[in-house]
Amino acid sequence: MSQTSTHTEGARTMSLPVLTAMVVGSMVGAGVFSLPRNFAQATGIFGAVVAWLIAGVGMLMLAFVFQLLAVRKPHLDAGVYAYAKAGFGEYPGFFSAFGYWASACVGNVSYWVLIKSTLGAVVPAFGEGATIAAVAVSVIGVWAFHFLILRGVREAATINQIVTVAKLLPILLFVVIVAVALRGDVFGANLWGGSERTAGALFDQVRATMLTTVFVFLGVEGASVYSRYARRRTDVGRATVLGFLAVLALFASVTILSYGALSKGEMAGLRQPSMAGVLESVVGTWGAALIGVGLIVSVLGAYLAWTLMAAEVLFVAAKDHDMPAFLARENRQDVPVAALVMTSALITAVLAVTLFSDDAFTFTLELTSALSLIPYLLAAGYALRLALTGETYDTAPHARGKDLTVAALATFYTAFLIVAAGLKFLLLSCVIYAPGTILFILTRRERGRRVFAPAELLLLAVVVIGAVVAIAGLIAGWLTI
Repeated sequence: MSQTSTHTEGARTMSLPVLTAMVVGSMVGAGVFSLPRNFAQATGIFGAVVAWLIAGVGMLMLAFVFQLLAVRKPHLDAGVYAYAKAGFGEYPGFFSAFGYWASACVGNVSYWVLIKSTLGAVVPAFGEGATIAAVAVSVIGVWAFHFLILRGVREAATINQIVTVAKLLPILLFVVIVAVALRGDVFGANLWGGSERTAGALFDQVRATMLTTVFVFLGVEGASVYSRYARRRTDVGRATVLGFLAVLALFASVTILSYGALSKGEMAGLRQPSMAGVLESVVGTWGAALIGVGLIVSVLGAYLAWTLMAAEVLFVAAKDHDMPAFLARENRQDVPVAALVMTSALITAVLAVTLFSDDAFTFTLELTSALSLIPYLLAAGYALRLALTGETYDTAPHARGKDLTVAALATFYTAFLIVAAGLKFLLLSCVIYAPGTILFILTRRERGRRVFAPAELLLLAVVVIGAVVAIAGLIAGWLTI
């Protein structure tokens, strides 16, 4: 997540290259450092190419959805969840806000797991990021950041400049070095993901990578937030496309070129961050050190930005009367203190859960992606509804056909991702959503309104049943994390 000055004198001054760079900076996060292992565990080169093509088209359509909604419904500025609320009602809107916040919190847990896994190469007690020592140090880090933010650390321009260089430089060096050192025999042996070379097997391999691609593209909706700074309004759309294509090319290059350094099996067995292991196999231990240092600086900067963003989601929703009023409380430094406490508390709770996970990083990555899918699906569904009904197209009917195609593709893609995620993560999401409904009940009572409408009771029943089934599955052992 990149931040910019909001001073009036800074408005309308950003050229197309600057806007494009900001789009790139907002999307390149910690996930890229884990791509070689995550893809190697699922597929070979053919599957990786297909997966990135699908993800590229799908996420670009989703980016366009947020862009067109910003144009069609400019008054809905209370966050991604506002589209769910406007299109499908208050309870789905609440789920969208809560899910978006929860996905940011769980994503922050993955950052701590990745940092401790990186340090685990030199501090064995940290293992792969989910040992008691690793979790204990991570919890200290969570609350250290919490109190740092409470002191008013909201403007992070200098930090983000360092972070951008720290994360892009080692990634670009990785791509160049691995491309030059590519071994043709190894690359050829990795073309297929398994012994069965059928369309069905390829589909299963691609489906297994989908949550990984969602995770690395989280924040795609932020590409349009810089529109007010654009020198020309048309540059916003161009920057979105150019920045997105640049990031897609970077992610795909890291993934596919890695298959020319190690066998699929060797990559699948690497510790995270797997980019470090791939580069180490090519240039030696300094390669792993380079990636490790770049990752730690990058992830700590990203953690600060996404913690602020997560607290902001609750704060803005409370200001809009969609969350309890206490979450709109600020301290003297204008920091949303109650929302920040809830954010740090959930991050701490999920860190504790990673102690029971076989692969903590993959678990948190996939749960983050699964939680973000409901807000994305509802936003895409709202755009589709507008295009189908013709609402807001009275003065521009010529744009309706294009927008209908974009919204339909984005809706289909996000629905496909939910199916690809599987029942496991849908049920685990319910474990988070169900208790979150308490906040919805408090909000309705504060407003002196009936708590649930009949249709909302039906949705509540589905979520509660899903949570009960998930907990029963975890106890019985047929559902694992």
